[in-house]
Amino acid sequence: MQQMQRAAFPSSPSSSSSSGGGVKTAVEETPVVVIARRGCCMGHVVKRLLQGLGVSPAVWEIVGEAEETALRAELGEMGPTEDEQRGFPVTLPVVFIGGRLLGGLDHLMAAHISGELVPNLKEAGALWL
Repeated sequence: MQQMQRAAFPSSPSSSSSSGGGVKTAVEETPVVVIARRGCCMGHVVKRLLQGLGVSPAVWEIVGEAEETALRAELGEMGPTEDEQRGFPVTLPVVFIGGRLLGGLDHLMAAHISGELVPNLKEAGALWL
C-alpha cells in the first residue's frame, strides 16, 4: 500500500501566508490534496477511494476549531467556490485536484460515478495509467 503524505495545518492564516506555506501552496504544488478533520469517517472514505484508484493524496488533517478557522480564512482568500456562490458553505472533507477545488465527498463520488474522476486525476498528473 502506498504511503499518504501528511501535513500539519499551520495554526494561523498569517503563519501560512508569510512563510509561503499553507493550503494555497500545497494545492498549487501537489496533484491531489485532501483536507479533513482528524478521525472523520467521510475523510477516510475520500482517502480510501483515491487510494483505491492508485492516487497518493497529500492529506491535511485538521484538529480543533482554531485550525479549522485558519483553514476557512485561507480558503476564503482563494476565492468563492461554486457552492459558496449558491449559498452553501464549504464543508470538510475538501478535495483539490490539479489546483482546482473539486468539492467534498459528494462531488468526488459524483465525479467517480460519472466517469470524470479518473481523466481529471490523469490530467493533474496523479495517475499515469
